[in-house]
Amino acid sequence: MEPEAMEDGDGSVPSPMHISTPTGPANADGGAASAPRVLTDADPIAVNIAVDIDGAPAHLQQGLRQIVEGHNVAYFVRPGGAVAAGAYVWRVQFARSDDVAAGTFDVRSAAGGGQQPPLVTVRYSRTIDAFRALGQVLTAARAAELTGDQALRAPEFTISEQAQFETLALMIDCSRNGVLGVKNVYAMLRNMALMGYTMLQLYTEDTYRVAGEPFFGYLRGGYSQDELRAIDDYAFALGVEVVACIQTLGHLGQMLQWPRYAGLRDTNEVILSRLPETYAFLEKLIATASAPLRSRRIHIGMDEAYGVGEGRFRTLFGAQEGTAIFVEHLGRVHEICRRHGLRPMIWSDMLFCLAAKNNALYAYYDQTNNPAEALRKVEGIPPDMDLVFWDYYHTLPEIYARKIQQHRELGCESPWMAGGAWTWSRLWCYLPFSFETNRASLTAAKSGAGRVTSYMLTIWGDEGNECDFFSALPAMLYVANQAHTEMAEISADFMENSFAAICGGSLGDWMFASGLDEIPQPGQAADMRAQLPSNMSKWLLWEDPMLSFMSP
Repeated sequence: MEPEAMEDGDGSVPSPMHISTPTGPANADGGAASAPRVLTDADPIAVNIAVDIDGAPAHLQQGLRQIVEGHNVAYFVRPGGAVAAGAYVWRVQFARSDDVAAGTFDVRSAAGGGQQPPLVTVRYSRTIDAFRALGQVLTAARAAELTGDQALRAPEFTISEQAQFETLALMIDCSRNGVLGVKNVYAMLRNMALMGYTMLQLYTEDTYRVAGEPFFGYLRGGYSQDELRAIDDYAFALGVEVVACIQTLGHLGQMLQWPRYAGLRDTNEVILSRLPETYAFLEKLIATASAPLRSRRIHIGMDEAYGVGEGRFRTLFGAQEGTAIFVEHLGRVHEICRRHGLRPMIWSDMLFCLAAKNNALYAYYDQTNNPAEALRKVEGIPPDMDLVFWDYYHTLPEIYARKIQQHRELGCESPWMAGGAWTWSRLWCYLPFSFETNRASLTAAKSGAGRVTSYMLTIWGDEGNECDFFSALPAMLYVANQAHTEMAEISADFMENSFAAICGGSLGDWMFASGLDEIPQPGQAADMRAQLPSNMSKWLLWEDPMLSFMSP
């Protein structure tokens, strides 16, 4: 994963994240320093980070307190706490500057005066850039620990980055019998801020409480309005926008199973479009989901609405073309969003599947399937409707680039690109394939004709949310690091240091756990993929001991 060397204008060669640090102290005889040492879990923290919270700009102070007091890394000197025995101290201060463009920051270290410890100054524009910069200071501290005492005592480094996307989002599935607890949402938000994510979407099909609707999300552990408001407040202090992410067409089977909603049912999973009562109900959902949040954006879903118009709709209104039904429904829901001052986005797959008259994912990813012609026969999609192109499977950038261009031909000039951390249908995130697919989609999204302004990483929980979502932290970090450099590769050393510094864990341990689902492919080269990643660990866990179908 080592990058090709690229020279800056001054002849220096930056690391993938544009961090320049000394290579280490010279030996007493002036010769080269010895190789960096390897840290183990038993090693004490060698540097403490003292953040000047009270001296920071007012809009940063609450978020800094949340990070310093609540995050699970040992580098911070907490208010009233003592410096670790034998540790060096770096002071960190923040200054907002109009000279720094949005999406960038500038970090510089300087020697302390007299007996003062070294001072690290962060200059930034956006709140989230300040927290991303703090994460990079932690990474520099980790690198200095590996280098030696001189790098710890008198750090000499500068850090600068350029965000490649206006919006870098994380979506977490809270609809598969596992709603992420509020405290764990907070923990995820702290990691997100230090990585530089600007948006969080909590995917809630029926897992948010709606007044007067006791069977909506019945016994499903949905978020209350107060909980969502608290999450929004916590995220806002970190510079993260929380956006409602719901469903307004398909994926509503948990709700539609109840007799209370039988009149709104098209199929077991799809709500009945064109019915006035449907839109009164959807307006109630949209108003409820968006009310506790500051954001005026909303994700209204509409993916995988297979069978739309084929159930009770056909009985009531007759057989009609699927794309026309979908676009009509989309227009009605868009109008509801407009009345509430919301800008909606949808998953884009049904536009492609309905045009191809094929519900399989193949129709979505078929490079020859372009629904532009089908949409010309109907009203088309609203001009301010954002389309989210999701693809978690391909490993070639050109496949993503061509599909992004097809989205532009639908009238969406700035589609979103969504990749996946492979957490669904397994017990631990499958990191190798997560890296491989996101590398391809990010390469397309950052360059050439495929370039987009918004990228989303999704963490799905299909089949019961049995996967530990924090096992996806390395995938989150990889995407975030990719999203802050033009380069196509991230060095393995940088990933290891930043994961240890930001997430407080060993990247090697997380990668080793992914081996749960590594199985040999007899007669097949390691780089050939005839099938999607295995989830063998789940098969073995749930094997019926009476049938023993997995036993030799």
